[in-house]
Amino acid sequence: MKKDFLHIDDRSAEEILALLDLAQEVKAKLKRRENFQPFKHQSLAMVFAKPSARTRVSFETGFFRMGGHALFLGPAEIDLGKREPARDLARVLSGYNDMIMARLFDHTHLLELAEYATVPVINGLTDYNHPCQIMADILTIKEQRGHLNDMKVAYIGDGNNIVHSWLRLAGRLPMHFTVACPRSYPPDAKTVQLALSNGVSTIEVVHDPAVAAKEADVIYTDVWASMGQKHELEERKKQFKGFTVTPELMSLAKPSALFMHCLPAQRGQEVTDEVIESKASIVFTQAENRMHAQNAIMLKVANMA
Repeated sequence: MKKDFLHIDDRSAEEILALLDLAQEVKAKLKRRENFQPFKHQSLAMVFAKPSARTRVSFETGFFRMGGHALFLGPAEIDLGKREPARDLARVLSGYNDMIMARLFDHTHLLELAEYATVPVINGLTDYNHPCQIMADILTIKEQRGHLNDMKVAYIGDGNNIVHSWLRLAGRLPMHFTVACPRSYPPDAKTVQLALSNGVSTIEVVHDPAVAAKEADVIYTDVWASMGQKHELEERKKQFKGFTVTPELMSLAKPSALFMHCLPAQRGQEVTDEVIESKASIVFTQAENRMHAQNAIMLKVANMA
C-alpha cells in the first residue's frame, strides 16, 4: 500500500523512534558530503497554499541534496479547492511526480489529496497539525538531551496546530506534556481526549504559564496569531497578556531547560529577545533539523529506508 505522512500517530512508537535514528544517520551523511542520491531522476511536487521560507527551503534543499528535483507550486499556480478540487490535482500531480508535499490551510484538502494520489503525500502543515515540525522538534530534543526519558514539555501560547501534533506524539511516546493557553484559545478537545485515551503520557491543559513551566525540561512557544489570523492580532495581544516567555518564566523550569520555537518569532510578543538569544535557546538547530527529519520521512514513505 502507498505510504503517506499525514499525522504523527499514524505510526507506532517504534516507527517514530526508527525515523529519528534514520534522520540522524542521513544528517551525518550530508554533513560528511557523501554522494547520497537515492532520489536521482525523481521529482517532488510541493503544493503551497500557505507560503513558508523554512518549509520550502528545507524540503527543496533536502530533496535536491538527495539527488532529486523539487518543484514549487504556489497559490498563483494552484488555488486548491477553488481553481480545481484536491482530488483532481492529486491525480494530475501523481502522473508527473514521485511524491507530493502539501502545505495547506484546510486539513480536509490534505486528506483528499492523500486519498486520490497514487504517490506518497507528506503533510507540510495544515491549520489542524504540523507533524514534520514536531518530528524535527523531538529529533532536536533527543540530540540535545541524549535521550527522551522523563521529559516534561511545557507549551506556552495558542492551542494551535503545533499543539495538536505534540498531543498526537504524546499518544505514542511517554512524556509529561502541559499546554498553558488562554481559556479562549484551547487545543482541539477531541485531540486532547485522543492523547489522554492512549494512556501513554501525562497530559495537562492549564491557563497559568507559571504552572506549566515549573520543572519543565523544554519550554516551547509559537506566534500568537498564525497565518490567516493576523487580523486578530490586536485582540490576541490582549488575551495573551502574561503568556510571553521571559527569563523569569524560564527560571521556573529546570536549570538545564531548553527553549524552542518553530519560527518565525515575533520577538517581544510570545518570547523576549533575551530568551531567544540565550544559551537555553535551540531554535536554530531546531530549524535546521526540519530538513533532516523531513529527509527521513521522504525516504521512508518512498520505501527507500
